[in-house]
Amino acid sequence: MKYDFKQTVEQLSDNPTIYRKLQINYTRNKQHDRTAAIDTAVAHFRYEDCQNEYWNPEEFSLLYGTPLWEQSSQHQRVILNQLYWVAYYSQIVSAEIATIFFNQTSATGLYAQEDFRLICDTLDLESSQERAHINAFRTIAKQVEQALFGEHIFTYPMRSPFTETMVYADTNALKTWWKKMQLQYFGLISANNTFLACQYFTVRGVRTLNGKLIQHKLSNYYQKHPHQDEAPIPAKISYYHFLDESFHFNSSTIISHDVVTCLAPPTAFESSIANLGLWGCQRDHFHFSAAINGIFWYDPALYGKIYRVLRSPLFELTDIEAKEMMRRCFTEESEGLHRSYLTHQEAMESYKVYVEKLDYLWKRNREMSLMASNSMPRYLATQKSAFQRFEQQHQETFCHV
Repeated sequence: MKYDFKQTVEQLSDNPTIYRKLQINYTRNKQHDRTAAIDTAVAHFRYEDCQNEYWNPEEFSLLYGTPLWEQSSQHQRVILNQLYWVAYYSQIVSAEIATIFFNQTSATGLYAQEDFRLICDTLDLESSQERAHINAFRTIAKQVEQALFGEHIFTYPMRSPFTETMVYADTNALKTWWKKMQLQYFGLISANNTFLACQYFTVRGVRTLNGKLIQHKLSNYYQKHPHQDEAPIPAKISYYHFLDESFHFNSSTIISHDVVTCLAPPTAFESSIANLGLWGCQRDHFHFSAAINGIFWYDPALYGKIYRVLRSPLFELTDIEAKEMMRRCFTEESEGLHRSYLTHQEAMESYKVYVEKLDYLWKRNREMSLMASNSMPRYLATQKSAFQRFEQQHQETFCHV
C-alpha cells in the first residue's frame, strides 16, 4: 500500500495571522519562562519546612470526600492533601516524558517544510521546560514519600515515552505491549508526515485541556496565599507549572487548529490515524477516580497503593480495617466520587468544544461517545467486582506470606 505523504499547499509565512499567533506565543513564553524559578525553588525544598501545611486547595486531597477523609484527623488530612500533590504530579511526569519525545518527532515532521522553524523553536523551548518540570516533581515527590513511608508509593523510576501514559490504567501485559507498538509506530510515521505531526497536537491539546482546568485551581492556592513568600514550595511550583503549560496549550491549539489549515486536506490514511489517536485519548480518559479528582485513573489498579498508605504509620489500620475502609471508599457513593465524576463530565464537554471544528474527525470522536458511556452506576459495578477479586487475591497472598 502506498501512502501519500504530501507537502504543504502554502508557506506558513503566507498566512500572517497564524504566523503572528505563533510569534506572540513563543516570545511571551521565552519572556516568562519559569525554568530558573522552578530550579531555584526545588533546590531550596525541604519537606520538614512545609510538612504541616496544605499544598493545594483542600478539595484536592487524596480520597477527599470519602469515608477516609471524613474520619481523618487534621494532621492526616494535611498529609492526604500533600499526597494528592505527589500522586497528581507523578502522573504529569509520565505525560511530560511522552511530550518531550513526541515534540521532537513532530518537529521532524515539520522542519522540512518552508517557514516552520518558528514552530520547531517553540517545541525546543517547551521540551526544555518539561525537563525542568519533571525534575521538580520527582525531586519533591521522592523526598516526601521517603519521609512518610520510607519507600516509593506513587513515584516510580523514569519511564520510556512508549510506556502506558496513564500510570494506573485498565491494562495487562498484552495491552501494554500493543500500546507500546502503537506509540512507536506513530512516532515513526509522524516524523515523515506534516499532517500527522500537526495532528499530534490535537491529542496533546485534549490531554492538556483537563490538566489546564485542574492546574488553574491548584495554582490559585499559591496566588491567593496571604504571604506568598512563605507559601509552601510545592504550591509555588504548581503555579509556575501552570504558567508554562498555558503557553504549551496555546501552541497545541494554534498548530492543531490553525497551522493545519495551511496543509492539503488529509488523506483517508491520515484521517484514520488521526481518529485512532483521539479514540485512544478517549480510552485513556474513560475512567474517573474516587481517590484523586482530576486524573482519570482506573481505581482497581490503585488498590495496592491505597492499601499500603492505610497500613502505614500514617493511619495504622489493620488488614481488616484497611480493606473495609477501601471497600467503603471505592464501592459506595461519596462526595469525593461525585466530584470526580463531575470533573470527568466537565472535561468531556470541554473536549467536544475543542474538536468541534475539526471536520476530519469521526462522529464518535466529536461527540466523545466513549467517555460519555461511563457513569456512576458503571463505576460502582466495576469497583464491586474488582474489589472482590482484590480481597481474594490479597488473602491468598497474605496466607502464602
